[in-house]
Amino acid sequence: MEHFIVSARKYRPQTFKDVVGQQAITNTLLNAIENNHLAQALLFTGPRGVGKTTCARILAKMINSDGQENEEEDFAFNIFELDAASNNSVDDIRNLTDQVRIPPQVGKYKVYIIDEVHMLSQAAFNAFLKTLEEPPKHCIFILATTEKHKIIPTILSRCQIFDFKRITVTDAKEYLKYIAEEQGVTAEDDALHIIAQKADGAMRDALSIFDRVVSFSGKNLTRQAVTENLNVLDYETYFESTNLILENKIPDLLLHFNKTLSKGFDGHHYIAGLASHFRDLLVCKAPETIPLLEVGDETKTKYLEQSKKASQTFLLKGIDLANDCDLKYKSSKNQRLLVELCLMQLASITFDGEKKK
Repeated sequence: MEHFIVSARKYRPQTFKDVVGQQAITNTLLNAIENNHLAQALLFTGPRGVGKTTCARILAKMINSDGQENEEEDFAFNIFELDAASNNSVDDIRNLTDQVRIPPQVGKYKVYIIDEVHMLSQAAFNAFLKTLEEPPKHCIFILATTEKHKIIPTILSRCQIFDFKRITVTDAKEYLKYIAEEQGVTAEDDALHIIAQKADGAMRDALSIFDRVVSFSGKNLTRQAVTENLNVLDYETYFESTNLILENKIPDLLLHFNKTLSKGFDGHHYIAGLASHFRDLLVCKAPETIPLLEVGDETKTKYLEQSKKASQTFLLKGIDLANDCDLKYKSSKNQRLLVELCLMQLASITFDGEKKK
């Protein structure tokens, strides 16, 4: 059996061009290298899975290469990766500062990538201060962290800080499309969209989910397979719920909710999703806000159709009721009844209006 490499490692970017969704940072770093304007201490901060360590490795490789060496050269002797989660004592930092003085044998720079730097102890931070402020000219420090607020201000003031942003659903979807083509997987646009949404801004998570769904459904990735495997409520559930609400069909609506629960979904998950669905319908009301709707092209048509049936007053009231139910859900003693009551109120909004007329 051939050894399997997960997509997140197999397709890890090798150059700044391949990095997804961080153009501002990669352009800044490229210009800094070209103009010989690179700071000696850099801090990469941002949520998990957005490319901090990857960019640090690419940068370390780039500043050592002068175009003469072969493509495979990785300057392993010049790049030191330290995991601050397990090497967080004063002694570890002392060993590091002793090594820093020795110039590199090949290449121009020694690069120290310290991952999860917020895990260093207070004493280790203090031991690191002087070296970080005045490192030898052959040395560059790249610190990476997901929790910038845990780093002491004296360290922050000595670093050039780069804030990595979450990756947008569109960027993540485009990259997944490219990987699906590389692996010979035919994937529906909506299927990739759901994976990108579920990943919540982290590319590594998106690739892990993609691997898992491909293992489940083989070379053909459909929206149905993704929703089954990831246990997410499909758009269809909410389209059907909204139609029943607009038609004031309370018995059918309660049966529909019961069916959703019997599939193993949580009532909280359902009502929060319904509030988001109303928000998406509201966004479709005005042409200028349509770009805020982050769904595939096929689903977008359905949203536009349904938004014509629902009035703006209804949607605003609906969001208010669903959101209120969402807030009360955790503290409620009878959670199912709470959601059912909310659904009955939703289905009565337009009904009451007609009575008054």
